[in-house]
Amino acid sequence: MSTQMDAALEAASGSTLVRAVGRVSQVVGTIVEVQGLVASMGDLCWVERRDSSDAVPAEVVGFRRESLLLMPYQELTGLASGCRVTTRGHSLRMPVGEQLLGRVVDAFGRPLDGGPMPRSETYSSARATSPSPLSRRRIREVQQTGVRAIDAFVTCAKGQRVGIFAGSGVGKSVLLGMISRHSDADVNVVALIGERGREVREFVEEDLGPEGLARTVVVVATSDQSPVLRIRAAESAMSVAEWFRARDKNVMLVMDSVTRFAMAQREIGLAVGEPPATKGYPPSTFAMLARLLERAGTDSVNAITAFFTVLVEGDDLNEPIGDAVRSIVDGHIVLSRDLARRGQYPAIDVMGSVSRLMNHVTDESHRRSAQRILGLLKLLEDNQDLITIGAYKPGANPDLDRAVALKPRIEEYLRQGLDDHFPLADTLERLRELGQEPVNA
Repeated sequence: MSTQMDAALEAASGSTLVRAVGRVSQVVGTIVEVQGLVASMGDLCWVERRDSSDAVPAEVVGFRRESLLLMPYQELTGLASGCRVTTRGHSLRMPVGEQLLGRVVDAFGRPLDGGPMPRSETYSSARATSPSPLSRRRIREVQQTGVRAIDAFVTCAKGQRVGIFAGSGVGKSVLLGMISRHSDADVNVVALIGERGREVREFVEEDLGPEGLARTVVVVATSDQSPVLRIRAAESAMSVAEWFRARDKNVMLVMDSVTRFAMAQREIGLAVGEPPATKGYPPSTFAMLARLLERAGTDSVNAITAFFTVLVEGDDLNEPIGDAVRSIVDGHIVLSRDLARRGQYPAIDVMGSVSRLMNHVTDESHRRSAQRILGLLKLLEDNQDLITIGAYKPGANPDLDRAVALKPRIEEYLRQGLDDHFPLADTLERLRELGQEPVNA
């Protein structure tokens, strides 16, 4: 283990006291079975490699009779039966503080951006609990995202949790970058979970940009890393967001993706012998999803507004993880592959997207204007075949005539470039104008 890794883990453990010693009895797949060691679920352990002073950090993920089941954070090369295992009796803790702003770190708080090791005297448990339901403040304020399609038709509130549902290659990462860059939040926390290594730098430099990065903490666990690391990266990012929320900051958390978080837990659950329950996902996956998502939102001090991306297999919005997330969050945004193919970005399907808190934070004029535009879009969708083949005669339906006339303006309104930022007042003013324009405008 590198010096930097050793220092980070020692600091995160909070103690250098060795409480117990055990030995490796066997290794099966990604699971290390240890005998003679007393530890609790989630405790951080060190497994020494044979003929080496190096050690592999691992986490307790289960029990089998008198043995502990560990899942390592690193490769298992060099481990053998009888290797020594020690524990400090602590779970992983994440360094938190202002010094993380503008940095790209891993689940331990170690830098990935080439900068110095962030120094902090404050550490937070990656596995914190959600606020008490009655301690949460009521949600009353709009959370501006700077994305016109969202602010107008899927208006979000400070403290709201939103799922972004999309297939691969539909532009979810670009949309997250736009939200992080243009929102009016005090602090952004971005969790890139299970991402391709190539995409991390692209997101930081192109989608987020220097301006967005300056007020952002990026926590990364790539797809080639241990599933337990991917889970801890998501939880560590949530811990960072909670620390800023407790200091009266309005926090924007974006996680890409919660599906890969769930897949990591599936790998762990199946490895320790948990039975698959729903399309290969064990029950622990859905329990862990609920615990993670409920940590966001408001508390007695301020709010974490959270956007969680969900990768839908075959564009099926009802697959198990998508269905579970949708039942927990306070709204969902659907990205349409058809819109993306037509070159409309962000490819937000405003008719298929819902904000459960929109009525709490918008006025009647805003809602009426949005409903008018959505009604016109629905009318166009229902009559698209007739219009395409020329079977519809203008004048037969005044509402449809209006929809056809306004279609180019509506589509232009919904399009937005990566660098385009629309203040909420301008977005709503143009929405009201669009909803009131006559057919021959």
